[in-house]
Amino acid sequence: MTAADTTRTRVRVRGLVQGVGFRPFVYQLAHRHQLTGWVRNDEAGVLLEVQGQTAPFLRALRESPPPLSRVDAVEAEPVPLATDERAFVIAPSEHHGHATAAIGADQAPCPACLDELFDPSARRYRYPFLNCTDCGPRYTITRGLPYDRPQTSMAGFPLCDDCRREYDDPLDRRFHAQPIACPACGPTLSLPIAEVADALRAGAIVALKGVGGFLLACDATNELAVSTLRARKERDTKPFAVMVASLASARRFAQLSDDDAALLDSQPRPIVVVQRAGLALAPSVAPRLPTVGLMLPSSPLHALLFHELAGRPSGAQWLRQPLDVALVMTSANPGGEPLVIDDGEAKVRLRGIADLIVTHGRDVVVRTDDSVLRVIAGRPSFLRRARGYVPAPVPLAKEGPPTLAVGGHLKATVCVTRGKEAFVSQHVGDLDDAATYRFLGETITHLCRTLEVTPELVAHDLHPDFLSTRAAQARGVPAVAVQHHHAHLAAVQAEHGLVGPSVGLALDG
Repeated sequence: MTAADTTRTRVRVRGLVQGVGFRPFVYQLAHRHQLTGWVRNDEAGVLLEVQGQTAPFLRALRESPPPLSRVDAVEAEPVPLATDERAFVIAPSEHHGHATAAIGADQAPCPACLDELFDPSARRYRYPFLNCTDCGPRYTITRGLPYDRPQTSMAGFPLCDDCRREYDDPLDRRFHAQPIACPACGPTLSLPIAEVADALRAGAIVALKGVGGFLLACDATNELAVSTLRARKERDTKPFAVMVASLASARRFAQLSDDDAALLDSQPRPIVVVQRAGLALAPSVAPRLPTVGLMLPSSPLHALLFHELAGRPSGAQWLRQPLDVALVMTSANPGGEPLVIDDGEAKVRLRGIADLIVTHGRDVVVRTDDSVLRVIAGRPSFLRRARGYVPAPVPLAKEGPPTLAVGGHLKATVCVTRGKEAFVSQHVGDLDDAATYRFLGETITHLCRTLEVTPELVAHDLHPDFLSTRAAQARGVPAVAVQHHHAHLAAVQAEHGLVGPSVGLALDG
């Protein structure tokens, strides 16, 4: 390379580029191409400058980003050469203006972390909170942007020397993995996994703190346990979700198409509605239904629980073998109230429902239910969009003023627009009680705070007596009433990027 080939380029990368390994990817790419410069997180995403022969670097940046990232734009411009620069570095994050970056959704353990979880020689062997840049909690532990550890619920866990070395090493897969922890410095469970497994084997109902809040678990093949849970939770016939250890285990209880299997095994780990077949689940799991909502472990803690129930087999190969164990995993929300997320709250609200309550020290910042999907005509369709997918934005065809939409009365969600993006919140629920109404307010506050959006308009249902309507009208900004079925059709238009007059059919209720 001659001096004439040397250029310096400033690059702005927008999209989901924080907390997904983008900076170490840039660092390694720059070293591979022998470039100098720097990269940092800021309120708009990732900003970097590279110097040298930059064209191949820019091509690779656009064509092969990290697997969990979503690159919406790469904006490059030439800048003057730096004469005294000798290396490429990762610079500290900066935050000077309004955020336009995005927070990633929570992701289930990646294959590398699962291998480590069940490797007796690994430092994090059977540690229920291991993660890396390619997996782990994101949205549910984040209080604001930029997505850095001080902005998460892991801020209270100082890193030990071993974790700090991994966190600071750009070549390590845990470089700047914000929830990083180990048994020496991270959260711990309130009870041993073995004790939890013994309780489930004995037919007990266990409240287990998950990624987005507490879940109620019991043996899904034990009719007495499932019917007891149904009675205690006051849930008449609505089906329970069932968690199994792996795809091989799922096929013991259900008939899976290739699309079902791919969706079940995807990193968001949603509940997938599939056809029941094979081994029998307790009748009270899904009364009078030929289908069941299945899910795979969405956290290391869940995977460890199945490992214990399987008798602690060596290595991770057991995940490829069928296991005749299935657990009901349903939201811990008594009487249709919001999901329980706080340890102290669990001891009060779940008393009388759970025989055992298992907590840990990592706070859930945003209560988030499990997502529910079904494959229809070969494509995944949402029945409930929450953990694993929120807060990924819906791209809009055109930009408008920052707007808050508060939903209707049943199955309410919140939406906030920022530029040409619409951020739909996690499922909130039916606004039938004060607790869910407060949750609606919490969701609005958190979404606006993390996105750094101050709504100039608020949209609400045309019905004047909905609690969501009253919440909108009390915000002190111009409110726009929208007819319910019109809103359904407009949402479909927005989701598919349709612009201009359309004819739609809303089959609602």
